[in-house]
Amino acid sequence: MTTSVTVQDDATVLTVAGEVDLATAPALENAIDSTLAGKPGALVIDLSEVSFLASAGMAALVAAHKRAGGTRIAVVADGPATSRQLKMTNLDQVFALHPTLDDALSALRQN
Repeated sequence: MTTSVTVQDDATVLTVAGEVDLATAPALENAIDSTLAGKPGALVIDLSEVSFLASAGMAALVAAHKRAGGTRIAVVADGPATSRQLKMTNLDQVFALHPTLDDALSALRQN
């Protein structure tokens, strides 16, 4: 799993690629924590390049949501590897779920 951080439209975007499982979820959590330490107004966690999302990865997302403070969080997930699991576990009710990065950025601009 790899992560990278960029800033787009006043939102910090954390792009995640590869498999997020029990072995890699701590690295995802560290990347999220590092990003949140900068106190961005909005954080988009882009999972569009994730090929596998295990429960440990979903737990890292929930933990990020709890620690976000005033940072708005949106998640980009589409397809069977990511959005299906998030919807089946009702995590799409916990944080805003979008099919594309453009959709997430647009929604954040409107709020």
